[in-house]
Amino acid sequence: MSTPVIKYCPGTLAAGYDSYSRTCLNRVFSGRKVNHLLPYDSPATNDTSDKLFMGNRMCMSISGVQEKYSVLLVKNRLRLTNEGEQGTYILKPIPNIGKNPDQMPANEHLTMQIARQVFGIETAENALIFFKNGQPAYITKRFDIKEDGSKWATEDFASLAGRTPQTHGEHYKYIGNYSELFDIMKKFLPAYKLEAPKLFKLIVFNYLFSNGDAHFKNFSILETPLGDFRLSPAYDLLNSRIHIEDSDFALEDGLLPKNLAKGNIREQFHKLASQVGLSTGQTETIFSSLLSNSEKVTALINASYLNDRFKRNYLQAYQTRFKQLSCL
Repeated sequence: MSTPVIKYCPGTLAAGYDSYSRTCLNRVFSGRKVNHLLPYDSPATNDTSDKLFMGNRMCMSISGVQEKYSVLLVKNRLRLTNEGEQGTYILKPIPNIGKNPDQMPANEHLTMQIARQVFGIETAENALIFFKNGQPAYITKRFDIKEDGSKWATEDFASLAGRTPQTHGEHYKYIGNYSELFDIMKKFLPAYKLEAPKLFKLIVFNYLFSNGDAHFKNFSILETPLGDFRLSPAYDLLNSRIHIEDSDFALEDGLLPKNLAKGNIREQFHKLASQVGLSTGQTETIFSSLLSNSEKVTALINASYLNDRFKRNYLQAYQTRFKQLSCL
């Protein structure tokens, strides 16, 4: 694979850049002039790079199916961490699973940028980056690492619910429905009324952008400087339909308990909102936000690093869900 021609910032997708824009450098790389090309070939390209990445992968403790690598920023250069070092970034190359794996880094990057830029959803800082052989990878800055290298406490919702493969089986993170996430939030977040609308908006966003893999481990709470907890920035957002045959919702029981899951999808979301304590005004404000700015969504899709086929696929999926959510 040849080195890609850069016409849009690989971070913000702003036009007219042949590398990272200043906005991206400030947000993702603490203002340092980082190159969009990594000093490595992608994993499995040759024996040397394969051994290098295999050793790093074993240092990572973050769970998930897709391989992730720990990366550190030293001056203006990104490098893989050595054993015992604390990484501040997570690197996700093209995976070896799913359909169309070569599109996954661009898919996740695009979806995260839409969430932040168009809809004001707080996300983990992120960008696309490229290996020496031109293959893309998704890079994200860890939000649980402080400036001094120590960690903010963070827990995903599967851990908060006490669910493990040993206690709930191999599908532990997919059991239940989305109303249960709010029950967990009530137990652990003092500012539940402030955080609940954010979680609801994220769940609707996931539906709108066909993220059918938003399970219990893809939502977390994060320690604040005051020592309490809030909803963490969003992460792992992507159109999962491009890569796997999945249902509309990751959780086995869907959006609501089965006895409440009546009516069209917009009506079900309104039932969920009412059940978890959102006012009608809050709910309508969230829908008004997510069902606006379609031209900005389209512009970001066109600027993304998806290939032309999957730009069309992504846009069509968005337009279909948009119509479904517009029906009261």
